[in-house]
Amino acid sequence: MAHSKTLSAWLLIVQLFFMSLAETNAKIPAIIVFGDSSVDSGNNNHIPTIARSNFMPYGRDFAGGVPTGRFSNGRITTDFISEAAGLKQTVPAYLDPAYNISDFAVGVSFASAGTGYDNATADVLGVIPLWKELEYYKEYQKKLRAYLGDTKANEIISEALYATSLGTNDFLENYYTMPQRRSQYTVDQYQTFLVGIAKNFITNLYNLGARKISLGGLPPMGCMPLERTRNMRNGNECMESYNLVAVNFNDKLSGLVMELNKELPGIQVVLSNPYDPMLQMIENPSSYGFEVASVACCATGLFEMGYACDRFNLFTCKDANKYIFWDAFHPTEKTDSIIADHVVKTALSKFLA
Repeated sequence: MAHSKTLSAWLLIVQLFFMSLAETNAKIPAIIVFGDSSVDSGNNNHIPTIARSNFMPYGRDFAGGVPTGRFSNGRITTDFISEAAGLKQTVPAYLDPAYNISDFAVGVSFASAGTGYDNATADVLGVIPLWKELEYYKEYQKKLRAYLGDTKANEIISEALYATSLGTNDFLENYYTMPQRRSQYTVDQYQTFLVGIAKNFITNLYNLGARKISLGGLPPMGCMPLERTRNMRNGNECMESYNLVAVNFNDKLSGLVMELNKELPGIQVVLSNPYDPMLQMIENPSSYGFEVASVACCATGLFEMGYACDRFNLFTCKDANKYIFWDAFHPTEKTDSIIADHVVKTALSKFLA
């Protein structure tokens, strides 16, 4: 009798152990993406803007060698995160007519290259502002409910990972390039202004049912080849002032994450910060298998991106895997895969482990 009780207790422990394993191995049902060119998988192909990349050599290392509108030679970070979560290898663009709600039910990107937190940033290149990305998401929710029914749709909405990547354009394309915001704000005040927009955006997502949210930090934007080219008087070194702005902004985002986690019941917000892994690659390229950190693969690698990076440019490198940057603003597929691996193992581990 005692033996059977011991056996029963043992079986219960084993059962509970496997149940806990099942819980920790549960992956997300979908990845839902908002942001800029770092995570745009082709939405800008379908709006009238020059901020596009749906032509070669973009996408030359993508499956089938197809230019999709990703600002990369291949896949981007959110594609790798989707794959790491056990979902599809790519996250399709919401405006791409080649996909429908059955595809978007497991992953969708509303991102638009050239956009930012600030509406004025989207105006520079006539791209989709963040408020419009949110409107598209509301439309997506209606389609999802019609497709799956309320119960299943609500489950996906609450269990999905929401990934955002914004902010670089607000500084490089807007604040430091256009006069209006600089006349209104110091750089520190502008950061606070952007963090306020980020807070409203996350709160809106929360009110629409989102619970698992990854807020993307800024990379060392002073080390982009474009910024190095502008820094000729200092020997084309990284623009340290821009890197410092990125560090300070990431600190403010970190504070916002803590604030949101305290204020909104049941929410789980994390900061996915690419700054350190990216800077380590730039400072020690060979330890990651790279040969070139200061210039990009495409064209001369100094300033070209978008239409200036075309298939006929004789200078474009043969092997993008040797380069950290694909064009003067955007990383190569290899760089994005390393950054994705880093955030999956750190900030996103609580959702994807």
